[in-house]
Amino acid sequence: MTTLPVYRWRLAPDGLATRRQLRAVGLRPGGQEVVAQLERPRRRRGPLVAYLYRLDLAKPVRPMTERRAVALAKANAARRWCPSCRRDAGYVIPVSLGCCGRCASV
Repeated sequence: MTTLPVYRWRLAPDGLATRRQLRAVGLRPGGQEVVAQLERPRRRRGPLVAYLYRLDLAKPVRPMTERRAVALAKANAARRWCPSCRRDAGYVIPVSLGCCGRCASV
């Protein structure tokens, strides 16, 4: 088992990017393995870790199809629906509450 190279925050070499950075330029990892990791130190807890991928092996993001857009809209609508009062809450219901604010306060 080989260990991944670890880079400090903002010191990763060119040609490597995190998932968010890839997405910002319209790319995705595309099945490639993690090449390195980035660590951002924190004061009272362990460091934040982000995995790095090679830019030259990244693939373009798949285009959003009509069927995928409809499925995503249905999934987002389901997250707004309160299971207790069976109404649209008007916002995404927090998983920690499990119901809308009105039902949680009762």
